[in-house]
Amino acid sequence: MQGLLADPTQLRDILLYHVVDGAVLAADLSGQTEVTTLQGTAITIGAEGSEVLLNGNAEVISTDVQTSNGVIHVIDAVLLPSS
Repeated sequence: MQGLLADPTQLRDILLYHVVDGAVLAADLSGQTEVTTLQGTAITIGAEGSEVLLNGNAEVISTDVQTSNGVIHVIDAVLLPSS
């Protein structure tokens, strides 16, 4: 954690890797296999049985949570952009 606090650029990249432009609902992603993040690289979207996985390992736990500044989808892991 201290390493990330000491490297604001890396922290910014990780945070922006969790955000896409606009209010994207789960239904809007039907049939898509990837989305581009505000960090600039893509996250893959896949299914394994009834689970929706991002980058093959982060499971989507809850979708379409409306907030005052957009829509969130809860996942069970931190996504890290490739170096």
